[in-house]
Amino acid sequence: MEVIFIKDLRGQGKKGQIKNVKDGYAENYLIKNGYAVIKNKENLQKLESEKSKKAAEDEKNRKLAEELKIKLSKEVLEFKVKTGEGDKVFGSISIKQIKDELVKLGYKIDKNQIEITSPIQSLGFHNVTINLYTGIKGQIKVHVIK
Repeated sequence: MEVIFIKDLRGQGKKGQIKNVKDGYAENYLIKNGYAVIKNKENLQKLESEKSKKAAEDEKNRKLAEELKIKLSKEVLEFKVKTGEGDKVFGSISIKQIKDELVKLGYKIDKNQIEITSPIQSLGFHNVTINLYTGIKGQIKVHVIK
């Protein structure tokens, strides 16, 4: 019997996958527990409409991420820090501080999206990468002043 998986089931199939399985397994486990439905015209049409909706949503999110990438590239975040002898910065600029500044500017960025390769512990300009969407990364400048 051919079934269409409507949920991921480890070792068996992923959502949207069509697979041929034994009749008893399909009826008594997969369909009964809501992991799959029988492959027929109606269910195939549902699957295709879900795929097209997901593709449209994905495209919309990509466009929004590209627009956000352009906006973020124009932003410069300034942080005033205390310095010691020889302009040595006490502490460093954290991801949380960067996130808080972005929120103040009206951006909805999660701290998990912000990437800092090395701690920001010196005066001047630093580039920070922000993961906006799968495959789309934005850059923002962080200016550390005393």
